[in-house]
Amino acid sequence: MTAPSIHPSTAEPADTDVPALVIDDLHVGFDYPRPAVAGISLRVRRGEIVALVGESGSGKTITARAAIGLLPAGATATGSVRVEGVEVLDRSEQELTRIRGKRVAMIFQEPQTALNPSQTIGWQLRQALTRHRKLSRADARGRAVELLKLVEIPDPQTRVSYYPHQLSGGQKQRIVIALALASDPALLLADEPTTALDVSVQREILELLVRLRDRTGAGILLITHNLGVVAEIADRVVVVHLGETIEEGDVHSVFAAPKEPYTRQLLAAVPRLDTTVRGGHEVAVAAETGRLDGQVPAVEVDLVTVRHPGRFGAPPHTALSEVSLRVAPGEVLAVVGESGSGKTTLGRAIGGLLPLAAGRILVDGNDLSQLSRTELKQVRRRIAFVPQDPTASLDPRCTVAESIREPLEVQNIGNRRSRAQRVATLLTAVQLPTAFASRLPHELSGGQRQRVALARALSANPHLLIADEPTSALDVSVQARVLELFADLQAEFGFAGLFISHDLAVVRRVSDRVAVLKSGRLVETGDADTLFAGPATDYTRDLVAAVPVPDPDRRRTGRPAVPA
Repeated sequence: MTAPSIHPSTAEPADTDVPALVIDDLHVGFDYPRPAVAGISLRVRRGEIVALVGESGSGKTITARAAIGLLPAGATATGSVRVEGVEVLDRSEQELTRIRGKRVAMIFQEPQTALNPSQTIGWQLRQALTRHRKLSRADARGRAVELLKLVEIPDPQTRVSYYPHQLSGGQKQRIVIALALASDPALLLADEPTTALDVSVQREILELLVRLRDRTGAGILLITHNLGVVAEIADRVVVVHLGETIEEGDVHSVFAAPKEPYTRQLLAAVPRLDTTVRGGHEVAVAAETGRLDGQVPAVEVDLVTVRHPGRFGAPPHTALSEVSLRVAPGEVLAVVGESGSGKTTLGRAIGGLLPLAAGRILVDGNDLSQLSRTELKQVRRRIAFVPQDPTASLDPRCTVAESIREPLEVQNIGNRRSRAQRVATLLTAVQLPTAFASRLPHELSGGQRQRVALARALSANPHLLIADEPTSALDVSVQARVLELFADLQAEFGFAGLFISHDLAVVRRVSDRVAVLKSGRLVETGDADTLFAGPATDYTRDLVAAVPVPDPDRRRTGRPAVPA
C-alpha cells in the first residue's frame, strides 16, 4: 500500500538547518550514589535516524524522557536539551505541553498500555489532533483517517471506529505511531518500538519508520538493545554505558571498527542466524528423522487440537490443529512462529494446563488424558516452566532461597538440610553467589532474576523444561549470558527442553531441532542448522528473511547508511 504524504493544510514549514534534537552534557540524578545520566551528548538532524544503544540501566530511556520533559518525580537535570532549538529543561508544565506532540512525540514500547481500551482509535487520534490546533469533529475525523493511511492501516475508513482489542499487535503499534505523528513533530522518540513484536511484524514496523522518516522529514531517536535493528535502519549510533556517551559515529564505522571494548562486547553478544555454535557444546541427539534409538520420548504430541471457547456467543477459536511432534530425552526443540501461531498454547498443553479437543500428549510415555489426578500430579513433577518475565513469577515477599526451595516443599522432596544444600548447589550452577540466597527479587537485576527463575525450575530435577520467551525482556549482553547458561545447564543436568521464541537468532543458539507453527498448524520441523540454511516452506523462508542482520552492509530496509 502506498501511503499519502502529510496533508498540506496541516504541515508546518520546518527549518531543516536547525537540528531536531541537541543534547549537550546531560546529567540526571536521583537520590542514588550514581547518577542515571552522567554526561550524555548527542545530535539528531531532521530526516536522520540515530540509534541510542546500551545495556539496561545505561540511561537510554531517561535521556529520551528528558527530551520530552517527562522525567520521573525527584529527578534533577542539568546540561542542555534543545528540540528544534527550543530548550526543554527547566520549562514549566504549561510550556512543556505546548512542546509535546507539536515539536517532539514518543512512540512507546508497549502499545497495549499506551492505548485506551475503552475508546475507539478515532477518538484517541482526535484527542491528539485537537491538542495543538482547532479542528471541527468532521475535519479531525478526516485527518485521523489520513494518519491511518500514512501508517498503512488497511481499510482506514472502517478501522478508525475500531477499539484497540480489535487490532493485531502490529496494527496497535502502527496506531501508536500515528498518535505520535498527529501534530507533525520534528522529532520522534522511539523507545524499543519493536521489542514486543514477532520478527515479521518487527520488519514491517522498521520499514514503516524508514518510510515515515523519508515522507515527513522528522528526525528519529531510536532507543533499542537490538543491534540487528540498529544495523537495519540507523544512520548513526550513539553508545552509552553507565550514563555516559562512550562512542558515536556512522553505523558502518561503529559496526566495522568499534573503538571501545564495551561496544565490541555488545556486538559480540548479538545472536546471529549465520552461526552454528550451540552454547559451545556438541549435541548427540536425533535430528530431523525424530529417531530415538529405542528411548521413550520425553514428550510425544500426537495429532493434538486445542480449542478456546468463544465469548459472547462467538464460535470456538482453534489454537492448535492436529499438531504432532516428538522431543527426545536430552534434546532441545525450539518452537517458533508469529504471534498467534500457537506456540504458548502448545507449551501449556504439554504441561497439562489446557484440555485437548482431540489427540493425545505423552510425557515419558504417560498419556496425560488417561492418568488419574494423583498420577497426573506425579508426571507434572517432571515438568518445569521458565517464564518470560521472572519479575511477575517470583513472589516479591520471598527471598531467593525461598523461591528456589518452594517446589521442593510443595512436592515434599527432601528435608530442611537437603533443601538448603540444593539451593546452594543451584545458585552455584546458575553462577550466582550463595550470599544471594537472602536477597529479595527487587534487589536483583533482570538477568539475575532470570537466573533465579532457572534455578527454581531445576530444583526438583525435571525431565522436561518448558521455556517461554525466557530472554525476550533482556538486553543483548545479558541475553547472551543467559543463553550460554541455559546451554551449560542443559548439558550438566540433561533435561529435555521446549524453547518457545519468536527470535530465530536466539533459537539458533540453543536448539537441536526446530518446529515452525503457523496459525495453529505445524508447517515444518527439522534439524536447526539444516532448517535455517534451507527452509522447506515459504513461510519459514519469510521468517528467516525477516530477521535483522547485525551488519549495516547487508541492510535490506530503507536507504543505505551514509557516513555523517
